[in-house]
Amino acid sequence: MTHTLVLYYLVFLLPTESCRTLYQATSKSKEKVHARPHGVCDGVCTDNSQCTQPCPPDTQGNMGFSCRKKTWHKITDTCRTLNALNIFEEDLYSVQPFAENVKINVYYGKPDTITDILLQKCPTDLSCVIKNIQQSPRIPGNIAIIVQLLHNISTAIWTGVDEAKMQSYSTIANHILNSKSISNWTFIPDRNSSCVLLHSVNSFARRLYIDRHPVDISDVFIHTMGTTISGDNTEKNFTFSMRINDTSNEVTGRVLISRDELRKVTSPSQVISIAFPTIGAILEASLLENVTVNGLVLSVILPKELKRISLIFDKISKSEERRTQCVGWHSVESRWDQQACKMIQENSQQAVCKCRPSKLFTSFSILMSPHVLESPILTYITYVGLGISICSLILCLSIEILVWSQVTKTEITYLRHVCIVNVAATLLMADVWFIVASFLSGPVTHHKGCVAATFFVHFFYLSVFFWMLAKALLILYGIMIVFHTLPKSVLVASLFSLGYGCPLIIAGITVAATEPGKGYLRPEACWLNWDMTRALLAFVVPALAIVVVNLITVTLVIVKTQRAAIGNSMFQEVRAIVRISKNIAILTPLLGLTWGFGVATVINDRTLAFHIIFSLLNAFQGFFILVFGTILDPKIREALKGRVAAAKWSSRVSENISSEFSCHPTKGPS
Repeated sequence: MTHTLVLYYLVFLLPTESCRTLYQATSKSKEKVHARPHGVCDGVCTDNSQCTQPCPPDTQGNMGFSCRKKTWHKITDTCRTLNALNIFEEDLYSVQPFAENVKINVYYGKPDTITDILLQKCPTDLSCVIKNIQQSPRIPGNIAIIVQLLHNISTAIWTGVDEAKMQSYSTIANHILNSKSISNWTFIPDRNSSCVLLHSVNSFARRLYIDRHPVDISDVFIHTMGTTISGDNTEKNFTFSMRINDTSNEVTGRVLISRDELRKVTSPSQVISIAFPTIGAILEASLLENVTVNGLVLSVILPKELKRISLIFDKISKSEERRTQCVGWHSVESRWDQQACKMIQENSQQAVCKCRPSKLFTSFSILMSPHVLESPILTYITYVGLGISICSLILCLSIEILVWSQVTKTEITYLRHVCIVNVAATLLMADVWFIVASFLSGPVTHHKGCVAATFFVHFFYLSVFFWMLAKALLILYGIMIVFHTLPKSVLVASLFSLGYGCPLIIAGITVAATEPGKGYLRPEACWLNWDMTRALLAFVVPALAIVVVNLITVTLVIVKTQRAAIGNSMFQEVRAIVRISKNIAILTPLLGLTWGFGVATVINDRTLAFHIIFSLLNAFQGFFILVFGTILDPKIREALKGRVAAAKWSSRVSENISSEFSCHPTKGPS
């Protein structure tokens, strides 16, 4: 059975690094590129015998053949038409033959080589060879010569590569990257020629100087983009869309650099990315690798400060049976390096690679913070906290169902438990949707799913806050008796309108206003955007406003409790302090006061300590609600004891009845 392997590759070219490429490909059994020409050698064909034949007229070089299964198959081809007399637009009669100046497979410069003449003849844009190169056939010998020429140019020019030179260089490379030439790469004697080409293009691009405006040089088989970056930039991304296999079908590749990474850049720097739709297949043909490309190949030239970027690949083949892996191509050692990057997302349409392992859950503090602060500590807190909170909330709702009839006999207790149940229910739903959004987070590939998850996370967390506000208003109602004339039905309708109506309006307006312009989501997570549209304010502002109102409510409770102890004995004052402390402990999670720490993550989103405190307090909020809102409630404990006692009494009655029937059987006739 053939196993399939999908690989993705990216090139990092730092000043002290060799070429390293991450690539996307699909492994399968090696097939013949094309039927080899045969029957052209004289003599008897015996297995493993070889022969050499001259090239056709008007070409230089020779072809090598090998006999397999009594048939001659071509294995090498150096046939070429290009030379020093025809590579330029006008004859250079004073130049020695091209073969004496540029030696294939020998990578060093010589005085008066074709490269030297090229740089002397058209130093501004290298364009004086383009016309004749484009008119030359893409036969193996010509390909090898052009590869050598591009390599020599990349090593000869160390500075002063502007957009004009890069355009000419790309045009030359585009000629031999043509999809129609792929099979001919198989016959080039130097199997490393495709690696040399890739390294040469990237080395030349690394020397490209980007002035004021971004660079965008697009050819059919090579597309180069570049821009300058600095620490105060928002996210940067390069998006390529190129045709595959000479069809109208296009696949997309995307390079994404997050704002957090850009902050590491200490001075203005350049980022350059190059997309190739055919280089993967050419590498396969040259190296006889058992892999077949399944998307664009992306090269990225980064400043040394950047260590983590994301790559998003559209797949050519949409098979769901292919497993995906990110690896790196080490050009010096000519091998795949599996330690280079990791796959973080994949579906049948796309795959995403990142240079660091992904985190399943985005930090809980992202709900308030404008930017993601990745830390293993925050990840573990979120893992543990959400797990415990979800279990606690389920237990809380179960207890409320058990004791509902016993603890809701008065109007005020009924309304109080309505608020607690809805706080627990909405927080449970919010936590569940937070987990769903975390699975979809990353460079956004499940866009519609991510929009839906973000909407529900936004809606349910806002509902949590508005039900907490309803709880606070009920406390004020109990203290000040403001709404004593309102009937119970009106109060219940008002609570539900406040708890669900207001969040629905806010969440609906937010997505309707920002999603048409693609400003609803963050690039790196399924949550409200900050940099483009400030959509995050639609959560932060109402949440923190409610926290302020609830803090005022707690303050009024403390003041009332303290006044009750004025003029009393020391013992009563101590009891009042205990009551105050208990009230604070109970009301803080129930009224969401822990979310007040979100102010710190908004103001200073880079300090890890604030994020840790915020995540600890709020990831465990469901547990706090269970403890302080349910278990510590005397009436709930009493009702639970009553249920337990009733269950025991019922059990005893059942035992007695069973005993009566077993100990006094009916006496039969003697």
